[in-house]
Amino acid sequence: MSKGTSATSIPVISLEHSDDEVSKQMRNACIEHGFFYVKDHGVSSFTLQSVMEQSEALFALSLEEKKSLSDPVLSRGYTGMQEETLDPGNQTEGDTKEGFYIGRDIPESHALYNPAKLRGPNQWPKAESLPKFRSAMEDYSNKLSALALRLVRLLALSLHLPKDFFDKSFEDPIATIRLLHYDCSLRSNPGKGIFGCGAHSDYGMITILLTDENPGLQLFTKNKEWIDVPPIADAFVVNLGDMLERWT
Repeated sequence: MSKGTSATSIPVISLEHSDDEVSKQMRNACIEHGFFYVKDHGVSSFTLQSVMEQSEALFALSLEEKKSLSDPVLSRGYTGMQEETLDPGNQTEGDTKEGFYIGRDIPESHALYNPAKLRGPNQWPKAESLPKFRSAMEDYSNKLSALALRLVRLLALSLHLPKDFFDKSFEDPIATIRLLHYDCSLRSNPGKGIFGCGAHSDYGMITILLTDENPGLQLFTKNKEWIDVPPIADAFVVNLGDMLERWT
């Protein structure tokens, strides 16, 4: 990665328009960039702020408490600072971030419980530590799942397919919330192979990314240059994943 130029060419798509208009805009954005912003998506500013506040509170817990909230078998809960290295060919150290995975909460007593398919319980912090965390994340998960299905249907239309073409494949999806916290004291230094997050592609269908006011996200263009993806208040950044690329 290198110093990026402004990403003003990345489309900002309003979901208030008709499905026909939105799907046309999405088609162009996907062909040209693989990235786009969505606004007017129906998820309130209150919900977004709540998720950010609870995420900040989670990462402010002691390292001991965070480490107790880890399930590597189900890929749930806490992942430590620099535990991941997404671009080992160019990185000399792990990503300077810590994370927290939340999926569909399925208790061990449930018929759908299956660790081999990553179906199981989440790792929730103690209620006395973070009393609002679970409800905020479950509310966000429900709203983002609905938004994700809406976007998948619009993608089907953008491919000139029936709107419900992908529906059967997403009746029981692996949908994950991943909270991330970057350590600003460990600044990226590409010349020394140090990155907040190494270059990578996402492996799923789509990623819906909520950012705070801090810049840092970049995308690699068809012209083989890195460009900035600046934050836009109350908008999501959407990028296509490897599964959709393979599917099409």
